[in-house]
Amino acid sequence: MIKVLIVDDDKLVRKGISSAMPWNEFNMEVVGEASNGAKALDFLKTQPVDLMLTDLAMPVMSGIELMRAARQLYPELHIVVLTLHQDFDYIQEALRLGAIDYIAKVQLEKEQFEHVLQRIHTRISGLTNTIRKMPSQNEINVHYPHVYALVSQDRKSDHKWPMEITAHEDEIRWEVERNSCMWAAPPSEEDQLFHQLEESLHQVPHRTLLVLSDVQERTWSQIKNWIINYTETSLFYAYNPNNQVIAVSMNEKNACSNEPLDEDMDRIKKSWFQTPWTHHESYYNQLIDQFISLRLHKGQLMGLLYSIVMEWNHLFAQTTLGRIAMIHSFESWYEVEEWIKQTAASIRKADGQTSYSPEIIDAVKKAVMIVQQDLEQAYTASGLSQQLNISRSYFSQCFKDLMGKTFNEYSRFIRVEKSKEYLLNTNNTIFWIAERVGYTDEKYFSRIFRELTGLLPSEYRQQGRGN
Repeated sequence: MIKVLIVDDDKLVRKGISSAMPWNEFNMEVVGEASNGAKALDFLKTQPVDLMLTDLAMPVMSGIELMRAARQLYPELHIVVLTLHQDFDYIQEALRLGAIDYIAKVQLEKEQFEHVLQRIHTRISGLTNTIRKMPSQNEINVHYPHVYALVSQDRKSDHKWPMEITAHEDEIRWEVERNSCMWAAPPSEEDQLFHQLEESLHQVPHRTLLVLSDVQERTWSQIKNWIINYTETSLFYAYNPNNQVIAVSMNEKNACSNEPLDEDMDRIKKSWFQTPWTHHESYYNQLIDQFISLRLHKGQLMGLLYSIVMEWNHLFAQTTLGRIAMIHSFESWYEVEEWIKQTAASIRKADGQTSYSPEIIDAVKKAVMIVQQDLEQAYTASGLSQQLNISRSYFSQCFKDLMGKTFNEYSRFIRVEKSKEYLLNTNNTIFWIAERVGYTDEKYFSRIFRELTGLLPSEYRQQGRGN
């Protein structure tokens, strides 16, 4: 006897289906009802069910969410979808998740009960002969030498996973997460499974086929969790659209990133701003290696890139060196590096619009960073030009042309800008602030501040805090 559960938030629909359809004629019996997905899962825990009819649009837990959970927990459960409107996208998603059929409720209104049940019974009978009982997640894998995981770096789109690629009764297949599925097959069937998965790669965006070895003597739960962790860490950096198949051993530890040290982050920023990486391959490779070595999580990496872009545009957006655009989203390190390459090309293009060589442009950028990072030091154009091995007059000319200000004008400007931050955000004395931005004479500092802002430091603080 096929035991049936009906799930619909409309009580009249549930009662109508339960009482009106000729279940006995097709060896079926309604054993329960549920008004939403959560209650359906509770029922499945307590009683065996062979066939579940579920609505898609329900409160608390939708039919799609219910199907995802039920397919994971009860792989042998047959699911038929009830739909008020024949919505193609919803129906396709339901079929992708393993529904064996769908019933438009208008069919029931036309009293096509016998035809509907006949169709469902035929499909269940056909599937019963081919679907093998899936192992429990706590069962140890002893028969399968490899596990194949098809993973997408795209977390936003819904994918059409090639779930039914073989009909071999000993095949294992599970949805690991929304963006990944896994398969296993007996040794004699592995080549066929691999080639079919490889041929299906085009169906999934940003895809990688993982071939896992050393999977025996592990529970299926351990294997699934390893795939999830690998996708979150190592695969983020390993993904490459030109190399879509990756062989990996479960004995390899996933590279989990620790909280990055400030000095490591500063080292990358220094390489970005003070080395000619945009024009020289060796410096570019050094910068890329520094990024990769930190193994930053996506959020950490986004924060670092954001701070670099903000600082660059703060320093150079109003100059001939130009601004750079932020990368707004990425799913892999491959996309980040593509953005870095495009940024390098953009910087080279801006540099090419000046009459100066890349070496001179890099020297001016380095001078800007030196002054920015140590405002207490009273740098001069003469001292910096000597440090950068450029004549003073040529350095002054290059600096003004590229930055739009003479070195002395720029030096005063950034010191006053920093002092504004101190005035508004600290209660320190004017003398303390003057020292922090490179002025040992408080009166001279106040005079420079008033020349650039029209206010004395004390007036600026009072006015800024008042507003």
